[in-house]
Amino acid sequence: MSLKSIVRELKEMKEGMGNISKRGEGRAGHSRVASQTQWPNAWHRPNQCQEEIEQTGNWAHLPPELLFDIVQRVEDSEVAWPERRNVVACAAVCRSWRCATKEAVKTLQQCARFTFPVSLKQPAPRDHPIQCFVRRDRATSTFRLYLGLSPSLHGENDKLLMAARKVRRATGTDFVISLASDDFSRNSNTYVGKLRSNFLGTKFTIFDSQPPSDAVLPPTSRITRNRINSKQVSPRLPAGNYEIATIAYELNMLRTRGPRRMHCTMHHIPLSSLQADGTAPTPTNMVHGENPLEEQFTSMNLSQGKGTTIHAPDANNTGEPLVLKNKAPRWHEQLQCWCLNFRGRVTVASVKNFQLVAAPGAADQPTEVPPAELEKVILQFGKIGKDIFTMDYRYPLSAFQAFAICLTSFDTKPACE
Repeated sequence: MSLKSIVRELKEMKEGMGNISKRGEGRAGHSRVASQTQWPNAWHRPNQCQEEIEQTGNWAHLPPELLFDIVQRVEDSEVAWPERRNVVACAAVCRSWRCATKEAVKTLQQCARFTFPVSLKQPAPRDHPIQCFVRRDRATSTFRLYLGLSPSLHGENDKLLMAARKVRRATGTDFVISLASDDFSRNSNTYVGKLRSNFLGTKFTIFDSQPPSDAVLPPTSRITRNRINSKQVSPRLPAGNYEIATIAYELNMLRTRGPRRMHCTMHHIPLSSLQADGTAPTPTNMVHGENPLEEQFTSMNLSQGKGTTIHAPDANNTGEPLVLKNKAPRWHEQLQCWCLNFRGRVTVASVKNFQLVAAPGAADQPTEVPPAELEKVILQFGKIGKDIFTMDYRYPLSAFQAFAICLTSFDTKPACE
């Protein structure tokens, strides 16, 4: 049997699984465009359907060597979306296929390819940035993050990575981040995390829906709950919002001219990760537990505790945390404006445009970070058209962290202008 025949049968099996899933029932009438831009329905199957598929899979007993060779060929041949849906289809066949797919698919830092939702929380490659763009919908206060250089002509091949919705509160603003552009419930299995601001819009906190990589909560960790919810993502770690970063904008009370200035403290990324042999936290599963890969398919429908804030200890951070700061712009006398070199990725002047670089460490905690690494732009964001922005990020940030930082530009900051 040829490789194309195998892929075709896998796609048919995946479509069948999508039809019996809860999410598939609610989306039976969606168009071809929506099916390409959303994450595959294999991530939202109910537990009962999963058990039926495990028992009735016709491909469950292939020799391991042959199985890995098939999956590896699919992984090597499908390098971009929407074709990479075939890789997800391989992982959706049965348990043995999922294990083979996990072995074949590398992390985002290694291969620079988005495959599963966990890729959104893995650091980008070191050698080149990941290029994305953001669409703003003013009517619904929704922001959609897509993979690619710029929007396509008809939007058919635009791969939706994440979406966020702005929710105003009496004491500040929340940006709820989800895998789906039409489901922003904190109890949904598509919930990724949130961004919360203070009243003045000068300080923001990024919350992750799952604990940082390798973090272990001690019994004395401070947990505050606004609502009791007995369901948990993992038997070892409670469901909630894990604080992973803070963004602070400098006040501009004197109204001096210039762009906004911010400092981003990444609590769980050490400054030493910028060294040649440094490493950044790289989660390999969306859910922690005894069977993490299984829980990605069977436990993502468990509710997140709304209003739960968990202050986890810093993970992988034996030294100073990474702090990002604005790259200093220069004043252009002829244009009469502040300028940064966005290398053609930003074309419209806006107060929202920025570039972030790593801040040097404190004098009492020296780290051997090469000066060239401190000059590299880790995250840049800027406007290219009406309600369209580009977002380019690189190691050690993840797509989720970069998107959350960029969302802070869309909140009102009267004290920082």
